[in-house]
Amino acid sequence: MIAQAFAGHGRRAALMPYLMGGYPDLDTSRACCAAAADSGADLIELGVPFSDPLADGPVIHEAATHALTAGITPADVLAVCESVAARVPVMLMVYANVVLCEGLSAYVERAAAAGAAGLIVPDLPHDEAGELREACDAQDLALVGLVAPNTATDRLRAIGEDARGFVYAVSLAGTTGERAELAPDLSGLVERVRGASSLPVAVGFGISTPAQARAVAEVADGVIVGSRVVRAAGEGGPAAVGAVVSELAAALA
Repeated sequence: MIAQAFAGHGRRAALMPYLMGGYPDLDTSRACCAAAADSGADLIELGVPFSDPLADGPVIHEAATHALTAGITPADVLAVCESVAARVPVMLMVYANVVLCEGLSAYVERAAAAGAAGLIVPDLPHDEAGELREACDAQDLALVGLVAPNTATDRLRAIGEDARGFVYAVSLAGTTGERAELAPDLSGLVERVRGASSLPVAVGFGISTPAQARAVAEVADGVIVGSRVVRAAGEGGPAAVGAVVSELAAALA
């Protein structure tokens, strides 16, 4: 499903909006995922709320806190995943402690049963990911590799060789969030990743406007937009999410 999503979108690049599972509430979260699928999402990155989301900026952090306060659990997020997984590949963005608390094999089995296409675990170092990768491989889930602008060449090559599904290129140092400008050497980062892996390269962090999405699509295979979409979910629910995703999809045409 992931390969097809990157190959069959018919646009400059695949579009992957990020939504926080269970935010602003469980029913609205399901509806927001459906709206994203209806409006041009090729994949969906679905966040699992966590108390210490080290990679996330204020918008996503606040959404996670809101969801946790409302009692949203990892099982609830898997139910949201299941509601849309037949329509688009769903990548679960989950922090390592959530997986470890349930047990690697148990969490992966439940994710697969919910229809997830893969996992993105931003705080799991590549050197410590072997056991989870094996568990994911056994369930036909993709454990996505993440690289940053400062990833050394030898490490980038190792991540690229072990990645599944696609490589997530973090465009800048720091956390997620809307920014006025893209990272200056984004094309250089993407080319470095392509030299280390044959998988598609999707870029995330700091992308929020249609113009920025289009610029990223000129150099990458996938565009990930998080904070802007999460903000829409909180401000206007599925209608607002649909409008934002539609604008982003149109920019990639």
